[in-house]
Parts: sequence; C-alpha cells; structure tokens
Amino acid sequence: MNPVIKLVVQRIALGLLLLLAVSAVIFLGVEALPGDTAQAILGQQATPEALANLREKMGLDQPLTRYLHWLGGVLTGDLGTALTNGADIAQSIGQRLGNTLFLAGCAAVIAVPLAILLGLIAARYAGRWPDKLISGVTLTTISLPEFVAAYFVIYLLTQLFPIFQPVAMIFPGMSFWAKLHAVALPVIVLVLVVLAHMMRMTRAAILNVMQSAYIETAELKGLSPMQVVWRHAFPNAIAPVVSVVMLNLAYLVVGVVVVEVVFGYNALGQYLVDHVTKRDLPVVQAVGLIFAAVYIGLNILADVIAIVANPRLRHPK
Repeated sequence: MNPVIKLVVQRIALGLLLLLAVSAVIFLGVEALPGDTAQAILGQQATPEALANLREKMGLDQPLTRYLHWLGGVLTGDLGTALTNGADIAQSIGQRLGNTLFLAGCAAVIAVPLAILLGLIAARYAGRWPDKLISGVTLTTISLPEFVAAYFVIYLLTQLFPIFQPVAMIFPGMSFWAKLHAVALPVIVLVLVVLAHMMRMTRAAILNVMQSAYIETAELKGLSPMQVVWRHAFPNAIAPVVSVVMLNLAYLVVGVVVVEVVFGYNALGQYLVDHVTKRDLPVVQAVGLIFAAVYIGLNILADVIAIVANPRLRHPK
C-alpha cells in the first residue's frame, strides 16, 4: 500500500476510535451534571411517584442501556428529540450549524491570510520595529478575554462610532451582504482572538527554516529577502503552520460559545447554553459530539496536509 494512503487510513481509524471514546466521556460528563432531569421537567411540585415513572420512561435509571441506544441512534443519524420541547434535535442543530459555519467561515477568510501575511512580515524583519509592532499588537489582543474584547468592540463600534448593531441577528431570507453586516462585530472579535496564534507560529516556523543551508544558497543567488521567505522558507514551514491554522479553525467552530452568547447570535453555542441551563441531556450530548467530531476531523485534515506537504513524511524510510 502507498505510504501516504496507509498513513491517512491510520489517522482516520484513530480519529474514529477517539470519537467513540469522546462520546462515552460526553455521556458520562452529562450524567455527572448536578440536578435531576426529571425534576427539571416536572417541576418542584412533582410527586415522588411521578418522578420515578418519568425516570423509568426516560431510562435515567439505566445509563448503560441509554448510552448504547443513543450511540446506535447517532450511527443512523438519529440524534433524538429535545426533552424540553420535543423538537427533533438533528433538525434544530442543522438550522444553527449553518449559522455557526457562516460565522466561522467569515472569520477564517480574514484571519488566516492576514495571520500568514503578518507572520511573513514579522519573520522578514525579525528583531526590528515591524516585528516588534506586530508581535506587541497581536499579544495584546490575545491577552484580552473574549467577553472583554467583545464588549470593547461593541462600545467602540456601536456607541462611539455607531456603525453596527450590538446584537448579531440573522434569519432566513436575508441577503448575503445583510448577513455580513449583521455578523461584523463577532467576526472582528474572533479575528482578534485567533490572529496571534497563527501569526506567531508562522513567524517561528519560518525563522526556524531560515537557518537551513538552502536558504543561504537562495540568498547567494541574488533573490530578495522577501522572495527567499515566500518561495523557499514558507513552503518548507507549511506543516506547523497548517497544524495551528486547523486548531484555530476548530476553535472558530467549537469555542465561540462566549462570543455567540454576548452577541445573541442564534447558532450552536447559544443553543448549547440554553439547553444546559434546562438540563436537556440529549441536546447537550448531541452538540458536544458534533463539536468533538469537528475538532477531531480538522486535526485529521491537518495531519493529512502535513503528510502530503512533507516529503520526509511521505517517504518515512
């Protein structure tokens, strides 16, 4: 078997096993949440008999059986129904997942090229004022907690300069440009949050490659410093850059709960928070599993890209 195909198959198999293990951890974690689901549904005035009947009906007294039933439903695409309103979870998630991916996509389109460009410039002028300025600004933005950055952006662009609305509301039927205007503020916050990681990894990877002998050869050929960085250093530093980019893309999908809640954005993060407060176990399990699948999938994709981009990994012998 081709070494690349073998490595890719191994990564995918490990990813599936890890996702299975994560599903068990998610189920156990949700089970360990404080409170009583039956009590939350029936209210404080429910009788012990009613609570016992509901627990038996929902399988709360048989967690292993309930986990296997839930896992079997996930494998067939059935995520169950929400306890609070009886809505189909897969359908509800599908509506909000599109909003999450739209927000993450808008942030990624800006953050990834900008981070790579700033990383190239910082590496080209390492130790000089452009490098210090870029590093200082990005470290400042990453040091701010998400909610602090969000409130600062809201105050700046809705109060001092009333350009945008503080609540990011999108709904079916909106035009593409109207959606872009609606999500502008959370996109700005997400770009500020993820930019520094990718920029600094790009800078570090390029500076590491710049110590190689072939870089000196390229310089002796008369290439300009920026040509050396772009044409020779960056392609050979792509593996660590891809890895950190994929990790930040996973964050843009999985870790935006705080940003979505601050801006009232109707997506998966807001959906998860709403149902955690209601102790809606099937919804929490389903959303948690989707977040884990996105994170694992993007990490597998990063591994595959690193293998394809690196001849030493393509031909390990």
